[in-house]
Amino acid sequence: MKEIKKIAILTAGGDCPGLNPVIRAVTKTAITKYGLEVYGVRHGYFGLYHGDFIKLGLEDVEEIITRGGTILYSSNKDNLFQYPVKDENGEFVRDENGKLTYEDVSDVAVKHLDDAGIDALFILGGDGSLTSARDFSRKGVNVIGIPKTIDNDLAHTDYTFGFDTAISVATDGLDRVRTTGMSHHRIMVVEIMGRSAGWMTLHAGIAGAADAILIPEIPYDIEKVAEKIKADKANGKEFSIVAVSEGAKSLDGKQVVLKVIEDSADSIRLGGVGALVADQLEKLTGSEARATTLGHIQRGGTPSAHDRVLSSRYGYAAVELCMRGGFGRMVSLQGDKIIDVSLEDVIGQKTKNVDPNGELVSVAKAMGVCFGD
Repeated sequence: MKEIKKIAILTAGGDCPGLNPVIRAVTKTAITKYGLEVYGVRHGYFGLYHGDFIKLGLEDVEEIITRGGTILYSSNKDNLFQYPVKDENGEFVRDENGKLTYEDVSDVAVKHLDDAGIDALFILGGDGSLTSARDFSRKGVNVIGIPKTIDNDLAHTDYTFGFDTAISVATDGLDRVRTTGMSHHRIMVVEIMGRSAGWMTLHAGIAGAADAILIPEIPYDIEKVAEKIKADKANGKEFSIVAVSEGAKSLDGKQVVLKVIEDSADSIRLGGVGALVADQLEKLTGSEARATTLGHIQRGGTPSAHDRVLSSRYGYAAVELCMRGGFGRMVSLQGDKIIDVSLEDVIGQKTKNVDPNGELVSVAKAMGVCFGD
């Protein structure tokens, strides 16, 4: 194996709390323990395509453990294996049907890595970003993957960093609308992120004492949710809290799409189901309903202590994996241990979704929570 002397770190996809603590742990471990040179790739895969590297020293990362986001910036639109073609004026090139045309520009990124003398590339990302990590590994790049997503839906790891902070924020949102619901005898609907996995909504819904939790894995009947709310009111409960995943599906299996981003690798933007559910429940129950969409506040802010520790563990384990030559693999939390798994096994698998018959759903149902099923 080639001696590892110089490494680079790249953050791709949506930002989340914990990215900076991982960058810190990788940098400090690589320099302090192994005497490596460390570089950051700015702006994710976009920066890799343009060769945007900056050197990182201990002084650059010492104080970033409390910061959300990423000091290296990120981009969630750039798949270098399927990159939108632009003309000399910067306009997208389209085919005869008006659809975008694409090209594989990954060799340009590989050349930048070679020219910079990078011996290993650490990629912090979720399913989409790590798919590209696997593809770069197939091209001979020494890749180490680190699992990141607030959605906690990545296969082969129990928890991704960022998840704990995000559900804490979502729980705080539920706590805050509760007082308004109580004061005005309203139905308070809170829309929570998570794409097509209900982990965030399920955890926050239980922690925030929601009366109904609507998640993508359990298609909901809005009539049953309304019946639950009316029954609670008949028993003296004058307000209701409903936690709704942005990817929640009604019985027809449809999700509410906010918009489609044409040039994004993840083009579908979910959103709007909270307002829809609030409107339907108001009509069905006769009670006033309000919808709140937490949105990107779930991604931001100071990482929780749990995420800071988990990120530090991931960063340290990633460097150790690199120095053992474990390329093409991802560090993973399984139980209470950090292990590593092949990116080939992680990518292409179904995303990790909530088991409708699992323990957490059973816990919630035993306490009277309605899932609309």
